[in-house]
Amino acid sequence: MDRNAGAGAAADDGEDAPEPIRTLIVDDHALFRRGLEMVLEAEADIELVGQASDGEEAVQRAGESLPDVVLMDIRMPRSSGIEACRALKGLVPSAKIVMLTISDEEEDLFEAIRAGASGYLLKDIPLDEVADTVRAVNGGQSLINPSMAGKLLTEFAALARREEEEPPQQVPAPRLTEREIEVLRLVARGMNNRDIARALFISENTVKNHVRNILEKLQIHSRMEAVMVAVREKLIEFG
Repeated sequence: MDRNAGAGAAADDGEDAPEPIRTLIVDDHALFRRGLEMVLEAEADIELVGQASDGEEAVQRAGESLPDVVLMDIRMPRSSGIEACRALKGLVPSAKIVMLTISDEEEDLFEAIRAGASGYLLKDIPLDEVADTVRAVNGGQSLINPSMAGKLLTEFAALARREEEEPPQQVPAPRLTEREIEVLRLVARGMNNRDIARALFISENTVKNHVRNILEKLQIHSRMEAVMVAVREKLIEFG
């Protein structure tokens, strides 16, 4: 009887366990893919749902497997990671895409953000940190390699200066509610949904709804792009 009771408890625990994070690996180097595969397969809360060796194959695999998170290189044959990112966001809008690359070029960083990437990390990241990266991005965080983040902030500051120097264009600002603007300010500070909920004394689901509405109203795909809009609309400043 005790054995049955234990089995029942285990079944209940299984039913309550969250779904594993469905993850797709995209890189044209088989050895690097293998390294990521070994790391991720060791994690009980992450399920590897496929691999691809170029951007074109990545879009095909994503359509078949509907991943939660995609780890993708930029420099690949047939179709680049940035091109694949654009196509993939149109095919599976809910997927979070992390560019995992050797490129530290500013242009690649900015293009990746505009394409809808939720993260940009250089391949010198320790492999044992990849699983935490998958969890963080799946949880709504935006991750940028520290060396690249400095370049991004410099670009934001330059953008803000250009906005001050150029005559204002007669383009109406997006119509966000006061609460949505509050949420956008906190997103721009790098806060995740849980921290925003605590700061504003609202539920995490309410924050998710606000973020979704903000992205729809601004016609953008990622929280990073939301930061760019926040700078352009002078909702945040960089000193």
